[in-house]
Amino acid sequence: MTLYFLVKYLHVLGAIVILGTGTGIAFFMLMAHRSGDVAFIARTAATVVVADMIFTLTAVLLQPVSGGLLMLLSATSLAERWLLASLALYALAGAFWVPVVFMQIEMRDLARAAAAKGHALPPRYFVLFRRWFVFGIPGFGAVMIILWLMIAKPF
Repeated sequence: MTLYFLVKYLHVLGAIVILGTGTGIAFFMLMAHRSGDVAFIARTAATVVVADMIFTLTAVLLQPVSGGLLMLLSATSLAERWLLASLALYALAGAFWVPVVFMQIEMRDLARAAAAKGHALPPRYFVLFRRWFVFGIPGFGAVMIILWLMIAKPF
């Protein structure tokens, strides 16, 4: 196996981790939220924060490294429009993902505090959840388009 194909495999694997973890996090957080069970929401949010730090953050940091290596190994120019569009979308996805991480941490903390006291979730939790949901749409959508651009290289 050549170095190029090894790096390409790692790059595709990173994309899978970002998409898979993002999908899983969104699904489990949404299902916990819909349950209305404060303790369950607190436990799920805690797991979501850990998963984002272990899986998503690692993949997000390694994608530019593996992508840069692929550029060098394949003599791909930074001037290629599909690549420029991908990089712009990567920045857009990051601009939505970073605040989401902090929202998840705050939602976790609010749910933990409510569960510990046997209280309902505070209004701030619901504001954060709605914002978290809305931020996820362009962030996740950008990653989906990047994946298509990487495969199709349409322009």
